Amino acid sequence: MSQWLKRLALVLIATLALGGCNRMSLAYRNLDVIIPWTLSDYLDMNGEQKSWLNERLKEHLSWHCTTQMPGYLDWLDRLQAMIATNQVTDSALQARATEARQAIAETAREITPSAIELLQGLDDKQVAQMNEAFARDQREHQAQYLKPSLDQQVKQRSERMEKRLGDWLGALNATQRQRVVTWSNALGDQNTQWIANRAHWQKQFSAAVSQRHSPEFPQRIETLLVNRESLWSPAYRQAFARTEAQARSLFVDLMAESTPQQRQRLQTKIEGVRKDFSDLKCLKTAH
Repeated sequence: MSQWLKRLALVLIATLALGGCNRMSLAYRNLDVIIPWTLSDYLDMNGEQKSWLNERLKEHLSWHCTTQMPGYLDWLDRLQAMIATNQVTDSALQARATEARQAIAETAREITPSAIELLQGLDDKQVAQMNEAFARDQREHQAQYLKPSLDQQVKQRSERMEKRLGDWLGALNATQRQRVVTWSNALGDQNTQWIANRAHWQKQFSAAVSQRHSPEFPQRIETLLVNRESLWSPAYRQAFARTEAQARSLFVDLMAESTPQQRQRLQTKIEGVRKDFSDLKCLKTAH
């Protein structure tokens, strides 16, 4: 999944889930969530663009909360049921992942017209800033993820995953920690494939934006934002499938080795997210 979609899913959904005027204001300040890059890092927007985007974001947040959030509650229910009944299997995780991808794609389709309109209004200086920022992004990612030796990459990946898992499960036991190491080793030089695909997407995006006034531009952007997988190379498609399979296998094994305390912590964390979702004012208004 490209980074902008992750950002969209996490920031839009998480901000809405947290609710409250202060956090909604935070969403409005982070206007980059509805287009495929971090605006503050990639280009300078003028006042008219910021005002327009602010209004569009309000509309998208309202649509997202009233039409998408109920589905997220159902999805969390299914996730909790898997854990409660000890049915964390590869097939069940595949089903949840498919549902999540469909939800993200639906949001991507909703925001694509706004992204197209904003991109068509960029001037040449802003496009140049975007391209320079893409180049900087690639250099930074190569330095962080490719410059270390492969052994270091594997070790750092294990550490990042153990930290993320610790937030949801609590401290891992020795068997679980070793399983994380095995998972990271199995991914090998995945960093190389991931960053190459990221650079490939950015190159195609830049090429599309350079032709932003052409009749084909809206379709090209829709492909880049909604149907990005159609642009993957066969090699990356296989690599991505292997990465997803490894992640499912890791989670199945971790849950099989989990303690009652870890499962309870996980359920409590998910329930907290669910409560934040269900407490949203827009959901209460809709009902």
